[in-house]
Amino acid sequence: MRRVPVRSGIAPCLAARLGLRLWARSKAAQSRRTPKPSGTRTCSQFFKIGCEVSAILVVAGSASAEPFLPQEGAQVLERLRSTALDTGARELREMRARLSADPNNLALASQFARRCIERSRNEADPRYLGRAQAALAPWWSAAGAPADALVLRATIRQSQHDFTNALADLDLALHESPRNAQAWLTRATVLTVLGDYSAARRACVPLAQLAPGLVALTAAASVSCLSGEAARGSELLRNALEADPQAAAPERLWALTVLGESSARLGHAADAENFFKRALELDQHDPYLQCSYADLLLDQGRAQDAAVLLKDALRADGLLLRLALAESELKPRPSSLDVHITTLLARFEAGHLRGDFVHQREEARFILYLLRAPRAALRLAVDNWRVQHEPADARILLESALAANDRSAARPALEFIRNSRIEDVRLNGLAKALDPQ
Repeated sequence: MRRVPVRSGIAPCLAARLGLRLWARSKAAQSRRTPKPSGTRTCSQFFKIGCEVSAILVVAGSASAEPFLPQEGAQVLERLRSTALDTGARELREMRARLSADPNNLALASQFARRCIERSRNEADPRYLGRAQAALAPWWSAAGAPADALVLRATIRQSQHDFTNALADLDLALHESPRNAQAWLTRATVLTVLGDYSAARRACVPLAQLAPGLVALTAAASVSCLSGEAARGSELLRNALEADPQAAAPERLWALTVLGESSARLGHAADAENFFKRALELDQHDPYLQCSYADLLLDQGRAQDAAVLLKDALRADGLLLRLALAESELKPRPSSLDVHITTLLARFEAGHLRGDFVHQREEARFILYLLRAPRAALRLAVDNWRVQHEPADARILLESALAANDRSAARPALEFIRNSRIEDVRLNGLAKALDPQ
């Protein structure tokens, strides 16, 4: 999911970070003057697909049952997420200790939750979302919670793909605080992920006044680039970037990433690569940006370049997946491919045991292209499509349906492509292959 500066995955991540900064900015300015989650599934709903995927895991595990032994001592097997010298982790521990002594301190809880959310995205570690949720425990189930708590609650639920309750929280927050810029930005992002572009565009309107400049323009352009106005939206965003060279780095990063993705969908690979490289100059470790650039390289058949880009990117499932996809295309295949596939198998299985199915898109891609099991991949892609409607969600559904020779399963995505008027050369090609008429 794109996950607020929430892909997707994806792409909301960049929007989310800017949202957190908008919250801090709005607080500084002020000092100067429960429906069922849409992204959850019951155990019985996932039983059938769980059995099939588990069978694949057993087969795959038996095919490489020998323990992996690195061929050289310098080979990286995993990178630890934090160390004793990690200043950020130490600050979080100290903050959590203060919060334990004063759990009803909303300002402290909000600060801790925001730091955990940002760390979760930077490190692609969902455990920090749990810590953020725990910090908000006094306000987690309260309909009358303060607006700041509601927006943070919505941000966490968005990251958990609980979009229905995220939107409900944002409605409550905006009723209480209609000029809350982060709430409008998060709402626009969630609606974009759901493919409701008309509602997302309406949510962008207040941002023009509440967050003027690059943030509002990027949010609006992001929606335009997905709903039949890619050329116009991209041009407006390029002009805005040039007109605001002093914009904050996170804002420029988000704008450049949106431009890169839009150019890639239009088939303008050279332009897309230029935008992604400019964004990498601002933050070469941003997971969402790395995934977007790697997808461009893989689509161009540049597996070696993708492998170089992601050579140390082992921390996030999406990054590791793309590294494994790149390695599977290399001749000869590197020995690290086996350990990367095994690691992904273990991570997806761990997610199943936790009841965590927020990475269905990535898992479907993994099963389709690395395990070569199109029907299992299609089931995951279909379930994923019920939750979110980003271009990558449509693509894995169409690719899986084509590989499984099940055109009927692709109909919802094909209808969405027609109705949204999305401009995407890859999706158009897949749609033509599945529906020649």
